[in-house]
Amino acid sequence: MRTVTIVGASLSGLYTARELRAQGYDGRLVIVGDEPHHPYDRPPLSKDFLTGRADEARLALTDAEETAELDAEWLLGVRVRALDARARTVLLDDGRTVSTDGLVIATGASARRLPGDSLAGVHTLRTLDDALALREELARGPRRVVVIGGGFIGAETASSCSSLGHAVTVVEAAPLPLVPQLGADMAAVCAALHRRGGVDLVTGTGVAGLRGTATVTGVDLTDGRTLPADTVIVGIGAVPNTAWLVGSPLAVRDGVLCDDGCVTALPQVVAVGDVASVGGHRAEHWTSATLQPRIAVTNLLAGRTVETADALPYFWSDQYGARIQFAGRCRDDDTVRITEGGLSDGAPAEGGFLARYERDGRTTAVLAVDRPRPFMRARRELARDAGEKRMPSVTP
Repeated sequence: MRTVTIVGASLSGLYTARELRAQGYDGRLVIVGDEPHHPYDRPPLSKDFLTGRADEARLALTDAEETAELDAEWLLGVRVRALDARARTVLLDDGRTVSTDGLVIATGASARRLPGDSLAGVHTLRTLDDALALREELARGPRRVVVIGGGFIGAETASSCSSLGHAVTVVEAAPLPLVPQLGADMAAVCAALHRRGGVDLVTGTGVAGLRGTATVTGVDLTDGRTLPADTVIVGIGAVPNTAWLVGSPLAVRDGVLCDDGCVTALPQVVAVGDVASVGGHRAEHWTSATLQPRIAVTNLLAGRTVETADALPYFWSDQYGARIQFAGRCRDDDTVRITEGGLSDGAPAEGGFLARYERDGRTTAVLAVDRPRPFMRARRELARDAGEKRMPSVTP
């Protein structure tokens, strides 16, 4: 390959660029990003960056030395409009085209939006510019904040807003937040963190609409109530950025469909990160974005799938001063057993706890709150029992 193009100047895009050079690719490397920024770390946006404990420099994932070593052409602040697979060309919104032999799709996902969220005071939190705008607004003084969505982004943002002294309410349409990720029992425990952090949690009701003319003044709920609001943060999930692939030969269904090696229907095209549906699963986690590129690059340079991996799912979240860590795959019928630490009034006790999810006499997942070392041991045991190897499997 003489030219490889990475569409998406993201975490996964940067890791892919590193892997290409590490695996010996010395040809032309083009990195296209719709944001004007070089790759930055997103997890702190809802935490340290929002509260002012970290600045933009702390978010940066590259420096001048690494940028020079990568020897890439950075096309930032420009969107990709389409892929012409037959001509092996990427079309940009500004009229330019990039001819390429290999393509890495790392376009990530965009925050899902609500009708009427163009009102002033309504925010999403997905990008650096999102975080800058929200941080500026929160700095104006005490505000009534309503967070719509009790997932990880919503919970982390609510925690940060509360720590800044704002009055915060979280609205979650489900009976409990995080049930799909943690199961009902442990979701209830983590939901208690909101109460301990002084945040109101409203569950089992959706949002009917937003109030206000130019600026948001409240949130109407489907149960008839209205929550007054000066600031509304919408955290209801994300949509993979695949619109530019419409009309291409690539299959798109909740992400770009890939095999277990991140390879699409076209062997010269791979996908990584939030936009990639690898083996039928799309994971919006930091670990996926950093682990997938090595396998994707190996297969891209080989021209076919020679390596696959089935990494054990893992994610973490920081909320209300607590570190939540989860690894494995849980189901509704799993038995959950706390094996270390305990609970206090339905919330994690001081020192946290470690819980094991069990099915047919074996552990399928582990959850820890403020127990990092026991969690790491349990995670290693889980990976070993699941037959996961340190190195991904190689296809003969």
